Amino acid sequence: MDYMLRALALGRRSLGQTSPNPAVGAVIVKDGAIVGEGRTQPPGSWHAEVMALRQAGGKARRATMYVTLEPCCHFGRTPPCTQAIISAGIVEIHVATSDPNPLVCGKGVAELEAAGIKTYLGERAEEAREVNEAFFKFIAMRLPFVTAKLAMSLDGKTATRTGESKWITGEAARRYSHSLRRTFDAIMVGVNTILADDPQLTAPRSRRQPLRVIVDSQGRTPPPAKLLQMPGKTLVATTRAAEAGGIDRLRGAGAEVAVLPEREGLVDLGALLKLLGQRDITSVLVEGGGTLLGSFFDQRLVDKVLAFVAPVIIGGEKARPAVGGQGVAELARALRLERVRVRRLGEDIMVSGYAESQEGIHGLQEE
Repeated sequence: MDYMLRALALGRRSLGQTSPNPAVGAVIVKDGAIVGEGRTQPPGSWHAEVMALRQAGGKARRATMYVTLEPCCHFGRTPPCTQAIISAGIVEIHVATSDPNPLVCGKGVAELEAAGIKTYLGERAEEAREVNEAFFKFIAMRLPFVTAKLAMSLDGKTATRTGESKWITGEAARRYSHSLRRTFDAIMVGVNTILADDPQLTAPRSRRQPLRVIVDSQGRTPPPAKLLQMPGKTLVATTRAAEAGGIDRLRGAGAEVAVLPEREGLVDLGALLKLLGQRDITSVLVEGGGTLLGSFFDQRLVDKVLAFVAPVIIGGEKARPAVGGQGVAELARALRLERVRVRRLGEDIMVSGYAESQEGIHGLQEE
C-alpha cells in the first residue's frame, strides 16, 4: 500500500476547513499495518500528526509515520508536533514536502533527525504541494490563491440572449462544482449574478461555510437576497459610489460591508484580495459573472482556472459570454494555461489549468 498516497487523501478531506493552517494528512504504520490516521482539524484544534498519534496510542512506539507536510516545531495555538512525535517513540518518518513557513522550514526535520528519528523528505512532494497550493501562496505573499470557475457552452456562453442560464451544464458537473465550495475559504461573485440568479452560494454538507463575497461597486445588492438568509457570513465589497442608505440596509440584513478604493469605477480587486489576506482567507473561488471574471483576467489576478464545458452551442452576439472585460488585442498576450488536465463529468468536461505567470504555485487540486 502507498501510505503517503493515503496521507494525501486524508489531507484533501480537510481543505477549506483548516485555514489559515495547511490541510495535512498523517498515517502511522507498524508491522505492515496502519495503526493510526489523522488529518488537520479546524484552527485551534489538533494537527494531523497528533490526531494520528492519539488513534495509534501505544502502538506508535517504534512505528513509522507518513505525513504530507513538515511537522511544526514551534508553539502556536497548539504545542509543537515534533515533540509529540518524539515523545510517542516514532522511529522513522517520511515527510512529503517542507513547510514554507519560516518558523518551520527545515527546522522541523532537523529537530526530528537530532532526536535520532530516521527522516526522509520528498516522497510525493509535488502532489503534497498541490494539495496545499493556497497555503504556499499565502505564506509567500499573504494573498489568497484565486481560482476562476467557468460554466459555459461549447461556444463560451453562460446564458442565452434572453438571459436564460439554467442549466447549461448537467447534473454531474453541477454536483461536482458545488462540492468544490467546501474546499475554499471564500466564494466570490459579482452583483449582476446576485440580481440575475439570486444564488445561495452555500457549501453542501460542510461544517464550515465559506465566506461569501459580493463585488458590488454601487451597493445594488438587495437586502432580501437569498445568500443573506443562509448560514455563514457575507461580505459586500463596494466603493464610495454606494449610497449610505443602501450600505446601512445591507448591514441591517446581516452583511458586512467594506468600502474599498476604486479602479476605473469598479472595486479595486487588488485591494479586495489584500483585505481578504489580512483576514486569513487563503483561497477564493470566483464563480462569476462575466464582468467580474473579465476584470480578474484583465488584471492577471487568476492563479487557476476550472472550466466546465457543456456540449451545446448557444450562439448569438448578445448571448452572455463566460468572460467579459477588455480582453487582449493580440493573441500573443492571451493568458495561456499550464499543467492542463481534462476530466469528463457526465456529458460535460472539466478543463483545469494554471496561469502561466504563476510559476511558483504548483499542481492541481482534485477531489
